[in-house]
Amino acid sequence: MKYVIIGGDAAGMSAAMQIYRQDENAEIITLEAGEVYSYAQCGLPYILGGEVEDSANLIARDVDTFREKYGIDARVNHEVTGVNVDTKEVTGVHTGTGKPFQVTYDKLLIASGGRPILPDWPGRELEGVHTLKTIPDAETIKADLANVNHVTVVGGGYIGLEVAENCIHAGKKVTLVQRGDQLAGIFDPDMAAYIAEEAEANGIELLLEENIQHLSGKSRVEAVHTDRRVIDTDAVIAGVGLRPNTEMVSKCGLFRHGNGALQVNRYMETNVPDIYAAGDCATQFHRIKEIDDYLPLGTHANKQGRVAGLNMAGSVKSFKGVTGTSILRFFSLTLGKTGISETEAADMRFPYRSEALTTSSHAGYFPGNSKLHIKVTYCPDTGIILGGQLIGGDGTDKRLDVLATALFHRMTVTDFEDLDLSYAPPYNKVWDPLQQVIRRAK
Repeated sequence: MKYVIIGGDAAGMSAAMQIYRQDENAEIITLEAGEVYSYAQCGLPYILGGEVEDSANLIARDVDTFREKYGIDARVNHEVTGVNVDTKEVTGVHTGTGKPFQVTYDKLLIASGGRPILPDWPGRELEGVHTLKTIPDAETIKADLANVNHVTVVGGGYIGLEVAENCIHAGKKVTLVQRGDQLAGIFDPDMAAYIAEEAEANGIELLLEENIQHLSGKSRVEAVHTDRRVIDTDAVIAGVGLRPNTEMVSKCGLFRHGNGALQVNRYMETNVPDIYAAGDCATQFHRIKEIDDYLPLGTHANKQGRVAGLNMAGSVKSFKGVTGTSILRFFSLTLGKTGISETEAADMRFPYRSEALTTSSHAGYFPGNSKLHIKVTYCPDTGIILGGQLIGGDGTDKRLDVLATALFHRMTVTDFEDLDLSYAPPYNKVWDPLQQVIRRAK
């Protein structure tokens, strides 16, 4: 059996390894447009701030390992430009030589990921304007930061916040421009207010409800022009979203999500026989919303890739879906969210109620306490928990994972109150803060 995989990162190589383990006669060809395989994209912002000193530390397995240890035909600089579903042929071009290539397949996995959006601003071609998605991107930005004093970060989502924090750690002055009226749009406005406070407390100039009009400079960017002001700057880093890399299969008849992501079933199959998709180029079933969603995270990519590889090799494994769990460190705060927010529940016309609480992370008399802000949304008719948002210090991550587990199993507020959670004064209260806020829902 000949397996061809488009993409050499999380989803693609998770699938390749499963095929390697399941089918001893497999011929596996992976086609990567860049030169780096299997790296931790989530670690890239920390290259900028110096917490991760060497980008090589982000590489889980290099291309030679896949070739020499596992016998995978791992190709680099192979950019796929088309797929013929009738002849089962993948075509493309070698980005180094410019020579075209073609590969036939028995089964094909599209794990081509996504690319960062760079809005069509006049002046975006100027030197010093960046996006962050790959190791070469991170290395270019880090080298550029050595020669600049002021950075304008555009976008207040997770990437924008991580980049802004790390530019501050690198000793730069930072202005963050967000066209919406809050940071971190996945949070409700009352919770996002804590994030804005943390940004300003750490020296970030925060400009909300401003739109970039254009960038200016001679050969290098020198100013960002919004609809309200001109920002003198030395560099611009855009973190405004991700677009699925699916143009190469736009004429294949594959069902696609509204943003271009490939629609897959629970076995990672597309609607075209023998073609699978996984990772940032594919949809993920959201267990709370009960719809196919687009949540491009490394955790999802690795799980979907594993499921795709198993099914391609003849096993039967289903992807159980996601609850939308994500976490971020932002200076002294941990920002966590799982399920749906109050805003999302209202937009989807779910019946909902929310309870919020600000408390301490553990026993009040014990040293080292930090504030913990919690908001839980639930269905008043069934008591089923719909989502939660947590912002605080120590213990925020632990509680986020407990809540995500509860959501995965569709627990009610009554079920949650009965959980036997750990307690000792350095770690918790007799009633865990999550249980405290959920008790208010009864």
